Amino acid sequence: MNYAEIKYNDIANGPGVRTSIFVSGCTHHCKGCFNEIAWDFNYGTPFTDATISDIINSMKPDYIAGLTLLGGEPFEPANQRGLIPLLKAVKENYPAKDIWCFTGYLFDEDIMDKMYDKYPETREMLSYIDVCVDGRFVEELKDMMLKFKGSSNQRTILVQQSLKEGTVITAEEYQ
Repeated sequence: MNYAEIKYNDIANGPGVRTSIFVSGCTHHCKGCFNEIAWDFNYGTPFTDATISDIINSMKPDYIAGLTLLGGEPFEPANQRGLIPLLKAVKENYPAKDIWCFTGYLFDEDIMDKMYDKYPETREMLSYIDVCVDGRFVEELKDMMLKFKGSSNQRTILVQQSLKEGTVITAEEYQ
């Protein structure tokens, strides 16, 4: 897996100050995507154990609220395999800090109905994620006033509660 960028002290991609990693590789190719360069799976820098250590170390300060995964597409199967060791390390080292994930896949229709049983990595990855912003970016629905979303079709989902209840539970404060 490669990554396009890591932003330390990011305030745009989830609540509070965060560390954000933009993975490389996306098959959605949304019209108007802000990060088109990251569609290529070979773009950027190889994701290594040293990268994981850097991210874990960046999250030490109390003012860092959590980790955000963006892309590219974190839920591409190849990226899931690469991200699991990072997510596991974050939860082991910082159980009180949250993990957000932005994905073009729909949580219920794509991730749960199609990937959850097909890819064991999907199940494990979801076990670490607290909040998922789902849905492709739709340029015609772009709204700069939305909190942590680019277009009005996207939802902010409480992952653990949704898994427990078997239905999509959205975070009302971000809708």
